[in-house]
Amino acid sequence: MLHDPVLKAFPSPTAIPVSERIRQRLAEAGQRFHANDNIAAHIRDGEMDELRVELEQQLQGVLRSLVIDTQSDHNTAETAKRVAKMFLNEIFRGRYEAAPTATAFPNVSQLNELMIVGPLAVRSACSHHLCPILGKVWIGVLPNASSDLIGLSKYARLVEWVMSRPQIQEEAVIMLADELERRIKPDGLAIVMEASHFCMHWRGVKDDGALMQNSVMRGAFLKDATLRAEFLSLLRQRA
Repeated sequence: MLHDPVLKAFPSPTAIPVSERIRQRLAEAGQRFHANDNIAAHIRDGEMDELRVELEQQLQGVLRSLVIDTQSDHNTAETAKRVAKMFLNEIFRGRYEAAPTATAFPNVSQLNELMIVGPLAVRSACSHHLCPILGKVWIGVLPNASSDLIGLSKYARLVEWVMSRPQIQEEAVIMLADELERRIKPDGLAIVMEASHFCMHWRGVKDDGALMQNSVMRGAFLKDATLRAEFLSLLRQRA
């Protein structure tokens, strides 16, 4: 039996589960809710606690189906509760939290030279097997006189928010590029991500050394081969 104060406020078994209530709102709004989509706008106050309890109950069923005796095994007695909290509050929280505030400020000095931010840590998860994706990302920005600028720490917060959800690497860098373009409106944007996928380490071919690297080039970085070469050359120097 689960022991949690939140359970006292949890709806009766005949009530609609909170996950279904959220799903209904998403459907009514015509909002997609894939593994890497953010659904924070459709979650109401207090529902994250309800969702954690519901998830804990479902995970307890998973452990039961794995034939693990959680009642007498002290190592797994609280596993469902810990995993539910980890999924919702930590490794997948980019799905359930609104985008972090990243106050933009005007480009008073009219900067128009290449800026590179990184490497920034990447902690994500493969949506195919929910295995960790660990790596780093570099961001190149070519601002113009009318571009907005954001502080360096805000890049790290945006990367963490986008990456903290189940996804595939190819889509993750595109989502990050879209978010940055929307906020700073630069002349050019370049992103390179390199990561290790534990779905290759733990299962399948079990190749410990495999890395995946991909990039997104937009604006000036896509059109200007010299600028693109400069960005990639500076990355190699930092590797």
